[in-house]
Amino acid sequence: MKTAFIVSTGTELLLGTTVDTNSIFLSRRLTELGIKVQGKAVVGDDAGDIKSAFEYGLAAADMVISSGGLGPTNDDLTKDMACEVMNCQAVLVDEELERVKDYFIKRGRPMPESNIKQAMFPPGAIILRNKRGTAPGMYLKNDTSLIVLLPGPPHEMKSMYLHEVEPRLLDDYALRDRSFTSRTIKVFGPGESQVEEMLGELIKKPQGYNMALTAKSGEIHIGIQVYGNDINECLKKLDGITNRVREKLGNNIFGVDDDTMLEITASSLKQQGKKIALAESCTGGLLAKMLTDLPGSSDYFWGGITSYSDEAKQLLLGVKEETLNKYGAVSFETAEEMVRGLINISGTDVAVSITGIAGPSGGNDDKPVGLVYIGIICDGSYTVKEIKFGGQRDMIRVLAARTALDMVRRRLHAQEGK
Repeated sequence: MKTAFIVSTGTELLLGTTVDTNSIFLSRRLTELGIKVQGKAVVGDDAGDIKSAFEYGLAAADMVISSGGLGPTNDDLTKDMACEVMNCQAVLVDEELERVKDYFIKRGRPMPESNIKQAMFPPGAIILRNKRGTAPGMYLKNDTSLIVLLPGPPHEMKSMYLHEVEPRLLDDYALRDRSFTSRTIKVFGPGESQVEEMLGELIKKPQGYNMALTAKSGEIHIGIQVYGNDINECLKKLDGITNRVREKLGNNIFGVDDDTMLEITASSLKQQGKKIALAESCTGGLLAKMLTDLPGSSDYFWGGITSYSDEAKQLLLGVKEETLNKYGAVSFETAEEMVRGLINISGTDVAVSITGIAGPSGGNDDKPVGLVYIGIICDGSYTVKEIKFGGQRDMIRVLAARTALDMVRRRLHAQEGK
C-alpha cells in the first residue's frame, strides 16, 4: 500500500486564525484512493521548518502532499524548500510566465515583479494548472519520492487536487484497478482504551485492512477500510471483519455508518409498540428534547417531567420527604422513587429517571460533580445505575442523557432476543 504525508504551511494556521481544512480533505481523498496517510504536519512560513517537514515526510512515506506557500511574497517558500529536498533548481518557464502575465492583463492590472517566482519550476516538474488563482502547483517525482505542492486557499486547492493530482496518482501508482470499501461501527459504553483492548489483534495487527478509533461525545467509532482489486471481495472481507468486531463487543455496538443511538432506540420502541416516559432532574429536559427532535416521536413518547427541585420530585413524582432528607436528591433511592412514581403516573411500558450533579458547584467529597443516578423500568423490571462522568456541565448533561438512552436501548434489545 502506498503511503502519504501531508504538510500544511502558513503561520496563520499555527496562530489559530485559520482552520486547517485542507489536510482533512486530502486525508479523506487519499484514503479513498487506497493511499494510507502516515501523518500530518502544520508548519509556519519558515524555510527551515518547511524543509524539515518535507524531509520527515519523505522518510516516513512514499509521497508528501503540501498546501500553501505558493504565492509571490517573500514568505511563500514552499517551492524553494521542495526543490532543496529533491536536490533540483527552479528556472524560469517562459510559457508559465506568459500565463501569469495574461492573468493580470485580463483583469486590467499590472503584474508585480514578485509574481515572476510563480513561473519558476525545476526541469522535469509537472506544472499543475490553477483554474481559480495565479499560483500554479507542482508535481515533482523522482525514482523514489514524490512531492506535490498545492495552493493554500481551499477552493483553489480542492480544484487543483481533483483535476490535476488525483488522476496522476491513479495512473502513477496503478490505483485505478483497486477497489475500496469502508464501514464505521459505533459503540457506546466502554471507553476508547477498553475498546482497543477488547478488539485485541484485530486492531493491533490488521491484515489487509485499516482500523482506527475515534471518540465522539461518549461514543467510540471504529473506522474500517478494506482495499483490493475486486469490490465483491472487499465487501466480503469487510463483512467478515465486522462480524469479528461484533463477536468481541456484543451489545456495546449500537449501529453502523449513519445510524444514531436515538434513531435505533426510537425504532425499537416503535417496533415493539412501547411508549416511554421521562423524569429528568440534572438534564433539565435534554433527553425529552432529543426524543422530540425526531419526527413522529408522539408514536412512542408519552412525555416528560422536569423535576428539578425537591418540591417537584415530591409533588409530581411522589418521592418521599424522608428519602430526600436521608439520602439526598442525588441518590440511588431518589432515582428509584422517581422512576417508580413516573411509571405509576404514565402507565407506560418504559420509564426513565435521571438525577445528578452537573456542576460546576454543588459537589462534595461524598457526591462529586459528575455523579449521576439513572433509573430504568421496562415491562415491570427496574434497575438503577450509578455513574461518575468527567467534564464540564454541558458535557455531563449530554453524557447522562445519552447513557440513559443507551440503557433503554440495551433493555429493548434484550427484549427482542427473548
